[in-house]
Amino acid sequence: MTAVAAHHALLETGASAAALPSAEELDRALRDAAPAEIITGALRAVGRERLALVSSFGTESAALLKLMADVDPAIPVIFLDTGWLFEETLAYRDTVIAQLGLRDVRSIKPLEQALSQQDPDRELWFSDPDACCRIRKVEPLHRALAPFDAWINGRKRFQGGARAAIPVVEQDGGRLKFNPLANVSREDIAAIYASANLPPHPLAASGFLSIGCMPCTSRTSPDEDARAGRWRGRAKTECGIHTVKAD
Repeated sequence: MTAVAAHHALLETGASAAALPSAEELDRALRDAAPAEIITGALRAVGRERLALVSSFGTESAALLKLMADVDPAIPVIFLDTGWLFEETLAYRDTVIAQLGLRDVRSIKPLEQALSQQDPDRELWFSDPDACCRIRKVEPLHRALAPFDAWINGRKRFQGGARAAIPVVEQDGGRLKFNPLANVSREDIAAIYASANLPPHPLAASGFLSIGCMPCTSRTSPDEDARAGRWRGRAKTECGIHTVKAD
């Protein structure tokens, strides 16, 4: 019996949610599985109503969304609309939703009270980018994930930095966190786009290899890391949603 088959058998024993396999057990079972198998494993572990996929609808996001849609297009997708996104990203979100037939995409915005109190002049991105990310991304995601026991994201080891050694499954506070693309290469991502005829992000051709909020995103030269254009000139490399553990 393969590791994935053993994982499926374990979940089909009728165990209660409290007795589901740990992140370590799931990681052992799924660490060598294909991305679609990992998504299927996540779905089996907690069920559609307790599983969400978080997507930025960035330059590589459509690959993971395509894999998810092939497994179950009704898995909820959380999109953080920070108020600082490129118009091209918002349009791309709508294009990908339509092409893949995604059935439950939830656009989550920051709390107006937090913005008016902490960023009334919309300059927090410059004076304190960590605080800006906290009120525009970390806190909104915390709210959005409240109903869920597990979430899927698109980080890859080839992105380097803090992502270079991510497991396929990890514990994120009280939730499971699945990284189906942890083992893939840039070539694998390109192949998914090509085989499924996925549209590229409109800004990719202009040299934006990693796209977040407009004030903190810049073009990347061919000799730079793909994420070098994020928070350029600062020590900051992550927005916080992957470094601040959820409850």
